Amino acid sequence: MLHTRKIIHIDMDAFYASVEQRDFPELRGKPVIVGSPEGRGVVLTCSYEARKFGVRSAIPGKEAKRLCPDGIFVNPRMAVYKEVSQLVREIFFRYTDLVEPLSLDEAYLDVTSDKLNIGSAIEIAKSIKHSIKEEINLTASAGVSVNKFVAKVASGMNKPDGLTFIHPSQIEAFMEQLNVKDFHGIGRVTAEKMNKAGIFTGADLKKLSLDEMTTQYGKPGRFFYDIVRGVDNRPVEADRETKSISVEDTFKEDVADMEILEKELERLSQLLFTRLDKYKLYGRTVTLKIKYHDFKIISRSKTFPEQVSDPALIAETVKQLLKQTEAGQKKIRLLGVGVSGFAAKAEGENEKTDAQLKLF
Repeated sequence: MLHTRKIIHIDMDAFYASVEQRDFPELRGKPVIVGSPEGRGVVLTCSYEARKFGVRSAIPGKEAKRLCPDGIFVNPRMAVYKEVSQLVREIFFRYTDLVEPLSLDEAYLDVTSDKLNIGSAIEIAKSIKHSIKEEINLTASAGVSVNKFVAKVASGMNKPDGLTFIHPSQIEAFMEQLNVKDFHGIGRVTAEKMNKAGIFTGADLKKLSLDEMTTQYGKPGRFFYDIVRGVDNRPVEADRETKSISVEDTFKEDVADMEILEKELERLSQLLFTRLDKYKLYGRTVTLKIKYHDFKIISRSKTFPEQVSDPALIAETVKQLLKQTEAGQKKIRLLGVGVSGFAAKAEGENEKTDAQLKLF
């Protein structure tokens, strides 16, 4: 296999919490938790001091409070985080235009041909990390390799402030020793399924044939088959089009009342349409997302022959989809409404959507 690309994955270290510690010196060296310990609050991220107590992103705020009683909870300042994220991206663009943001705090960069003719992806990663530290007073970790998957895994290996390079000759051995739970794209449920089948590492996974992979894990099985061999031909997509836009909200208390659920869907549909109309994006597929009280997540969709450009139609569609679920019988924790299947923009239209709109 020919390795021709130089890919860097940059991941900011404990981004939201680090911004808080940077801006408020009294928080430095302390267990900072961005989120709320009240009600249905969840942890968005936390400092490394808090992680020592077992606190991590996405766990309930109450659980974080139990694990770390002395943790300092702060409300998120999303506007500030977005401004800082933009400053970081400006540093990326000094080296390459092939930048694919994944979120506010991470991105892929293809530096096969870099603007400054540095040549070495490792030196570029060092320079980026140095600029982020000197100019923004934050740290980032970098993974460097020949494809996106390996670079992303590598960036998480020596956090914080790490830089890990995986040489092409090392990739297969690297993938073989990797725990399957650390494979980007293998979620907790799939990892548990693999563990029950005696699959704990890449070496274990590699023993399965392609047919066995796809039979046991469906369509993702083809991806698993490739990545365990270090094969990932996905390009860095600098001009990645938004494929869907969605909005969602979590109830303060689980809800089974259909009238309340339908009113919430009307509100979400109007909010979604406002975003769609702002970017002149109208799709054919309307999707309802539900998270039940037991955290089970389902979705239901309906595709129309024409683009949907009416908030009332979106609302009516998701209310009909709601009736195809266990709503009213099982309590619901979260509702979401999304639209996808956008029409291609006319030539000359270059307006891009906000990369931070939540996607299904």
